[in-house]
Amino acid sequence: MSPNPKGFVRLPQVEQLLQEPVLAPYISQLSRPLVTDVVRRVLSSIRQNAVASDITTEVLHQHLVYGCQALLNQRHTRVINATGTVVHTNLGRSPIDPALWDAVAAVNTGYCNLEIKLSDGKRGQRKGIVSQLLASLTGAEEGMVVNNNAASVYLLLNELARGKEVIVSRGEQIQIGGGFRIPDILALSGATLVEVGTTNITTADDYLNAITDNTAMVLMVHCSNFVVRGFTESADIREVARRLPESVVLAVDQGSGLSTEKFAANETPMNHYIRAGADLVCFSGDKILGGPQAGIICGRRELVQKLEKNPMMRAFRPGRMVYSLLEELLVRKLNRTPEGQGVAEKSVTGQEGIEQRAQQLAAALGSFSRLVPAQMVVGGGTLPDEFFPSWSVELQVNKPSEQVLSDLRAMPLPVIGVIRNDRVQLNMAAVLPRELPVLTDQLRSYLGL
Repeated sequence: MSPNPKGFVRLPQVEQLLQEPVLAPYISQLSRPLVTDVVRRVLSSIRQNAVASDITTEVLHQHLVYGCQALLNQRHTRVINATGTVVHTNLGRSPIDPALWDAVAAVNTGYCNLEIKLSDGKRGQRKGIVSQLLASLTGAEEGMVVNNNAASVYLLLNELARGKEVIVSRGEQIQIGGGFRIPDILALSGATLVEVGTTNITTADDYLNAITDNTAMVLMVHCSNFVVRGFTESADIREVARRLPESVVLAVDQGSGLSTEKFAANETPMNHYIRAGADLVCFSGDKILGGPQAGIICGRRELVQKLEKNPMMRAFRPGRMVYSLLEELLVRKLNRTPEGQGVAEKSVTGQEGIEQRAQQLAAALGSFSRLVPAQMVVGGGTLPDEFFPSWSVELQVNKPSEQVLSDLRAMPLPVIGVIRNDRVQLNMAAVLPRELPVLTDQLRSYLGL
C-alpha cells in the first residue's frame, strides 16, 4: 500500500491485505476463507460509510483486527468459571477430568471397536460396556445412552406412548432452558397429555383415577430449576408403582444424574426410583454425574431394548467420544476413585481447598483485592435453592464494574466473574486448582503488579 501526498492510503485489494502480518494469527485460528470474508466486509463498510482516501493504514488494520477478533470470540475456547455456579450450562456444564480425557485419547485418535466384535469380527453394538456399568450404578436391568436428556424424554414417549395417553402432574409440566416444555415434547412425540393434580399437590389417587384403557405411561418429572414450598404434597412413587396396572409404564425424568453422591440430601438419586418400582429413569450425563453431554436411560431390559430399536435412535445415538468417556468415568466412579467424582461433588466437598485458593489469590493481589465469604450453587437445573459455603476475591479497581467484567472476558484465558454489591467478585468454587497460577498472573498483569 502506498500513501498519497496527504499521508493516507487507498484501499488495497483483498489478497494484498491477506498478506499483512497483522492477519496471520487470525488466519491460523479462523481459516483463510473466514478471514477473507471479514476483510471483504470491512472494505465494503468503509466504502459505504467513509471516504476511502481518508483511511490510514493504522485505522484499516484496527478495523480488520476488530472484525477478526469479534469472530474469534465466537469460537469455543476455555474460560475460567469464577461465577460460583459449578455446573454452569452457559460454560459447558461439567468439565471432564483430565485423567479421563487422557485415558480415552488413544480410542479417539485412532480406530476403535465401536461397532465390531473382536471375538468374531462381526458387526456389534456401539455401547461397549456402558450398559453393564449403568446397571451396576443404578440397580437397573439395562442402560442406554442418547445425546442429551431431552432426547431421552422424547424417545421414551415416542416409542412407548405414541398415540396414547401420558399422565403428568400439573406441578411437573415444567419448562427448562431453551424453551423445552414437557407439554410440547409430549405433543411432538405423538402422545396425549393428561393433566392430574394441582400445581402444589398431586396424590397417588390422582394418577390412578386418571387411568383409562388408552393410558400408556405415568411420567414423573424432576422440577429441576424451581422449588414449590409450603402447602405441598407429592405422590409416593412406591405406592404409584405398586398400584399401577402392568400395562402402564412408570417413567421418571430424574434429570440431575445424582447417584452415589452424598452432598445433595434433598435430591432423589436415580437408584431410589429404580428400587421404588420405576420402569424407566432418565437423567443427564453432564450434571452431577460429571461426564460428557449425554442422556441416559436405565430400567427394565425389555423396555430399554424397545427404545434402542426406535427409528429415531439413529439420530439420537452418540459417538465414540461420549461412549468412551462415560465408560471411563463410570469405571472410576464404581471404583470410588477421585477421578470418578463430578465437579459438583468435588466442589461441594472440597470447601477447604476453595478457601485456600481464595487466600492465595487475595494475597497475590494485595490491596487490589478483598477476601469475602460467598455461596456457591450446583447449577444446571440441580438443587435450585440450595446454597453451599464458598469464598470470593473481590477486586478493588477504580473502574465501572461492567468494564472490569468486560476486561476479564478479554483476557488471553477469559475469566467469567460476577458483580456483587457493585464490585466484581471472583467466586473460587469452580476455579480449578490448575487454573489458579494463570488466573493470578493475568490479574497481576491487569492490575499493573
